[in-house]
Amino acid sequence: MKIIIPSPLYSYTQKREVEAVGSTLASLVDDLDRQYPGLKFRIIDEQNKIRPHMRFFVNDEQVFDLNRPVLPEYKIQIIQALSGG
Repeated sequence: MKIIIPSPLYSYTQKREVEAVGSTLASLVDDLDRQYPGLKFRIIDEQNKIRPHMRFFVNDEQVFDLNRPVLPEYKIQIIQALSGG
């Protein structure tokens, strides 16, 4: 399924849209990390939780649970909040 990657993570994927397989968000992230080593650590912390500045949207709905089932026809978008002053 297609996953839209936030621009701060392009250094891993070199592109905005990538393909990944999995039946849950967690398995999609694992597949992304297999294809783009190090990407998972930028999205998921050491306690296996979504990092505070990262957001997942499944079919335009924000999702907080990595165990959320996904289907190949779903639209998955990862958003990274930026902060600073």
